[in-house]
Amino acid sequence: MLSVLPFVQNQHWIFRGAEFIKLQLLPLQTIIFLCLFFFTSTNPLLWYLQATQFALIGYHIYILVRYTKFWKRAKLKHPNSSSDKIKIISCNIYQFNKEYKRFIDLIEKEQPDVFLTMESNSDWEKAMRVLENDYPNYEKVTLENTYGMHFYTRLKLNNVRTHYFVSNDIPSIEAELETKDGHRFVFFGVHPPPPSPTEEDDSKERDGDLLSVAKKVRDYKIPVLVTGDFNNVAWARSSILFKKTSRLIDARIGRGILATFHAKYWFFRVPLDLLFHCQHIFIEKLFTYPSIGSDHFPIGCTFSINEYSEEQDELVDHLEEDELEEVDELIEEGKEENSNNR
Repeated sequence: MLSVLPFVQNQHWIFRGAEFIKLQLLPLQTIIFLCLFFFTSTNPLLWYLQATQFALIGYHIYILVRYTKFWKRAKLKHPNSSSDKIKIISCNIYQFNKEYKRFIDLIEKEQPDVFLTMESNSDWEKAMRVLENDYPNYEKVTLENTYGMHFYTRLKLNNVRTHYFVSNDIPSIEAELETKDGHRFVFFGVHPPPPSPTEEDDSKERDGDLLSVAKKVRDYKIPVLVTGDFNNVAWARSSILFKKTSRLIDARIGRGILATFHAKYWFFRVPLDLLFHCQHIFIEKLFTYPSIGSDHFPIGCTFSINEYSEEQDELVDHLEEDELEEVDELIEEGKEENSNNR
């Protein structure tokens, strides 16, 4: 049932939450499938069940294999026109995590060009002030509702803006940055609310927020990278719509599952912190860092900016005509849901 629930396109958390545990369902379902062969039965329902289980196991493998290193990716050449390498770190630091020094030590050791924190409140803002000499350009959205967001960079900051697409207490940060060698790009940090019994009853606000970002960046003329805690998995229907709408590439494909949550429970880990990029951005490494005391692992990425690539263009998916209507409907539903909750 948990494998079948995500096929129902209902935004209630019961259906959408089941999408998160595909990694856990695959081995459990395989074990059950094999064990049932030891029970002899003339009941045809058992064989119908086994056939269904086998089909679902195959479907899970088909979906998940592209997020492993077994999936073949085109080897891209980096000509001399590439920008210098850029490193970013994104982390949901967990608002109630008091181990400030562990995160600060990570930044001081790794020296990223950009870092983004989510769930950062006033206590975290004070703790991170020691980094402002090295990171003089920043945007601070200090909130106590677990949706605070702080953005810091040592790159040239041409423009920065905080958006509230669906709700006035759920921010997204957009920054236009410029490297020392003159390459400009847009960095977008996101953190929509998850569908869960303790947060939102459904995924309407999350889906509306993410798809609003996707529609905004789809026609940008300069390179774009979107990252953060999506509170979603890359294989979910809404993530696929995000990828198609934004015309961005999922950086995880061919690089690994890279599960970032939950840092304290190894048996329940899912990749909620995602990263998408345009054809002009060439990912060199995508990886997770050790725990900094949060329930999420920090995610890191090094990349360069280059000219248009036909090989990367082949990785871009495009919306079907009826899907564009679906995207617009999901955005409106997200806004209506927020209005109804006031």
